[in-house]
Amino acid sequence: MEYLDAVIVYIISDAIGETANQVVQAATSQYGKHKIVVRQYPYVTTTEILQDVLDKAIEEADLLVYTLVIPGLAEYLEEHSRNAHYQTVNLLGPIFDTFADLRGWKPEGKAGLIHTLDDEYFKEVEAIEFAVKYDDGKDPRGLLRADIILIGVSRTSKTPLSMYLANRGYRVANVPLVPEVMLPAELYAVEKGMIIGLIIKPDILTEIRTERLKALGLGDTATYAGISRINRELAHSLRITEELGCPVIDVTHKAVEETAGLIIEMYKKRSK
Repeated sequence: MEYLDAVIVYIISDAIGETANQVVQAATSQYGKHKIVVRQYPYVTTTEILQDVLDKAIEEADLLVYTLVIPGLAEYLEEHSRNAHYQTVNLLGPIFDTFADLRGWKPEGKAGLIHTLDDEYFKEVEAIEFAVKYDDGKDPRGLLRADIILIGVSRTSKTPLSMYLANRGYRVANVPLVPEVMLPAELYAVEKGMIIGLIIKPDILTEIRTERLKALGLGDTATYAGISRINRELAHSLRITEELGCPVIDVTHKAVEETAGLIIEMYKKRSK
């Protein structure tokens, strides 16, 4: 594809710059036929650091998008950009002005408060790292540290559910159920009620696996998608869930959000 002249966008923040980056990404996604180059400058916490960024901006930038809350930085940027060829966008300024008009409130002027001492934020980050590390039975030691353990045959949404729940702060591990593979001993050592089985209708699983094979360029004749193989796996899954005495959720035609909601309800009841 041939691009039109590139637009250089600087994202400037006195913290991580996540807020500005998400806004810019949302905006630039609407201009797929055009070349937009985004450069990020996080932790701009002093006028000296800011001036270094402005010196670079003078040479190449077309647009400066910033979220600066430390007192004096936004004013410094605007003052030293009056005669520059680039344009500036203060993402937080209009919101701050609105709160001032409504209640006379002033911002605290501290960078990174959206995440600073935010227990929920750090819990979520830890949970996501946990879900990635202990996905698909990679390391059974994680089962002993999990809040929730999901078990089920391949393509029952174990990984998507793990990540969805992790984004809500739950540490989730998942284990695939395969007739030929012995289950880890840790699965039998965890507290009862932590494990949740996932089941799905055979015909729907056949369709899902067939499409998966096609996407991988493997055709639709592999044993993996065969109904006899699927029935064997599901029967094995049923035996395991009965053996473990764990609740089972039928994920057939259920969105990840719906299944996750049921899992969270089960978790809360167990935690009471």
